[in-house]
Amino acid sequence: MTDITRRAALQAGAAAVAAVAAPSVAANSAPDVVVVGAGVFGVWTARALQRLGRKVLLVDAWGPAHARASSGGESRMTRGSYGADEVYARMAWESLAEWKALSARAELPLFHKSGVLFFFQKPEDFVRQSLEVHRRLGFPTELIQRRDLARRFPMIDFAGVELGLFEPEFGALMARRGVQTAVAEFVAAGGAYRPGAVAPPEEREGPLRRITLRNGDKLSAGQFVFACGPWLPKLFPDLLGRRIFPTRQEIFFFAPPAGDDRFSLGQLPGWADFNEGDIYYGFPDLEARGFKIAHDKHGPPVDPDTLDRTPLPTALAGIRAFMERRFPALRGAPLTEARVCQYENSANGDLLIDLHPKRPNVLLVGAGSGHGFKHGPAVGRYAASLLTGTLPRAEPRFSLLSKGERQGRAVH
Repeated sequence: MTDITRRAALQAGAAAVAAVAAPSVAANSAPDVVVVGAGVFGVWTARALQRLGRKVLLVDAWGPAHARASSGGESRMTRGSYGADEVYARMAWESLAEWKALSARAELPLFHKSGVLFFFQKPEDFVRQSLEVHRRLGFPTELIQRRDLARRFPMIDFAGVELGLFEPEFGALMARRGVQTAVAEFVAAGGAYRPGAVAPPEEREGPLRRITLRNGDKLSAGQFVFACGPWLPKLFPDLLGRRIFPTRQEIFFFAPPAGDDRFSLGQLPGWADFNEGDIYYGFPDLEARGFKIAHDKHGPPVDPDTLDRTPLPTALAGIRAFMERRFPALRGAPLTEARVCQYENSANGDLLIDLHPKRPNVLLVGAGSGHGFKHGPAVGRYAASLLTGTLPRAEPRFSLLSKGERQGRAVH
């Protein structure tokens, strides 16, 4: 495909996605698979099924990466440091290649290779285990002592920090743009997309034959995938209502000093202060949106439909206090933007990718738990293989049976 042809196809797909007032379902016959949820897990699953020759219909209530979606917003970190959890390090690396390829095809960049720096107050097991995994997988990760941290990243105050892990190949994914571009490619390749709010399926045994939209339309298919983020427990309350926990999360952007390039891409990497598991993280000033910072602590439980998305003054005060301690040049920096979103956590942070126990043709994909976005391509391949019966080996950690009802975070 020439660059001109590819660009035309993507523009056609983007137009189809943008036209949410009218369904873009070209086929007259029922699809093989309906994927509910056009977020990062849903679209990459739809793409993987499409590549396997399945006719797929993608449905979303408000549109790909909409304002309330867990896949919406500006940026997400992609990194391979997961302690001993090799499954996630491997998935992040495999997914990175596909994100880079998608970015190369897009009109605007979807991946910024900023590098990612984790830093630690003491030699944690997380550091040793991450390095062991990275050496097995061949990642070019650097262990950096405090003296060299201060020399290489002088915009950060490393008081109390002993060492860091730097991952030069990773960085930032542009979340909303990435999902919308993937949906546009899916449509340009012949996939069908339509807007529609899906009603909860009946809680009964046996194959699911059709789903009903809130407007009364019915969609039939041989198989169904539900990748609905924080709405997944609302669609399957009896099964998932006590196993997926949506929580409130707040994100802030600040304006760096005028003319100061220390916080720009190429100077400051994506970063995370491990802080003995109470993580703060952020990004450089990407595309002039500002210095991003957030506290990776699970907030209070929320309903994604009724969540008040007004940032709390107490959250802003806590973020500003941390930022001004670690990044002293940002003391008094103007707040330029704030967002309230949500995680949808499993009990320990593991993803959910499993068949419904009573509905053999229904696949449940979710529980991104705040770290799932980067894994989208690998999740899509895994989900498509599981649904089509071609998965070589199931990962027990992704199973429904492994999902508890009491939160105890174990995946960072």
